[in-house]
Amino acid sequence: LSGCDKARFYELHSLCQQFIQKQTVIVRNQFLRFIVRMQQKDMPAFRRQQCGAVFRLQYQEYVGGVVKLCIEAEKIIAEIHNPDSRYVIVAAHRGDWRNYPENSLAAIESAIRMGVDIVEIDLKLTKDSVLVLSHDPSCNRMTTGRGDIRTMTYDSLASFNLKTAHGIGIPGTRITTFREALEACKGRVVINVDQGFQYYNLVVALTDSLGMTGQILIKGRKPREVVAEEMKGGEMMYMPVIDCQNPGGAALFRQYQAWHEATGEAPLAYEVCFSELDSAAVACCRDAVRQGAKLWVNTLWASLCGGLNDDAAYDGNPDEIYGKVLDLGVSMIQTDRPEFLIRWLEKRGRRK
Repeated sequence: LSGCDKARFYELHSLCQQFIQKQTVIVRNQFLRFIVRMQQKDMPAFRRQQCGAVFRLQYQEYVGGVVKLCIEAEKIIAEIHNPDSRYVIVAAHRGDWRNYPENSLAAIESAIRMGVDIVEIDLKLTKDSVLVLSHDPSCNRMTTGRGDIRTMTYDSLASFNLKTAHGIGIPGTRITTFREALEACKGRVVINVDQGFQYYNLVVALTDSLGMTGQILIKGRKPREVVAEEMKGGEMMYMPVIDCQNPGGAALFRQYQAWHEATGEAPLAYEVCFSELDSAAVACCRDAVRQGAKLWVNTLWASLCGGLNDDAAYDGNPDEIYGKVLDLGVSMIQTDRPEFLIRWLEKRGRRK
């Protein structure tokens, strides 16, 4: 574009890049206003045509990228709604926490690059009502600061650096807001909100504003009637957590069983947790699948999956460990070794 007004061209290019990255109506409108201003300025027609050609190219790339992203997200959502699919959905526990601070944008991005379908996160609410990503109620373990998140403002939290799993502070990092996580995942992966159902109204208000409510899978241990009243038939996906060897968890599962027998309906999925792979655990898993629900199991550590955990698979025989998980009818796995699990599933044709 020799001879073009470079200042105007770079302004145009910068707005295009923001449009592609942020995918917001606000930036789009800024861009369109810029085009109008450019047309009103004293610029030769052929220069406007050159800038317009760049715009069309950038816009086509944007549209193509958005369509691709939307297809990726919709494919995952469709799999979650298909109990008959052999495709095994992989969820990354707190993102890629082995290589980046847990629940951070870097951990989320790394997990997405690995090819996960779901990123699992936890939410806490600051004193000034900002939803942030944190598993713990305090910021002590995962930041360089100290204190209860509920009693701290977001600005005070953001002044601390995040720490790796080894406890090392990373300069330039800060706690991630829920909005930032949503924007990073939009159209790319499903977000599983683990700790956070108590903030449902705040969560859905934010996801609605970003057009992402259908991309969220939230979970909890509340009775079905309570969940139904809280969610009021909303678009967000919900999954009950069943601690099948715990009296409370077994009672909750019986409530869902009775509902299924009475209506023929079932949850979208069950998350089933068991410390031992005994007859009660096997029966619970089998009945969840029989109802037509997806079955989610956590292979994070032994007490959640009867010893069929990631480290046992990584250090031993993954065919034996993960094979037993799949034999239960599991079609959704939350893992601490997403890349390792995905490669194993691909070799067995369970990622098609």
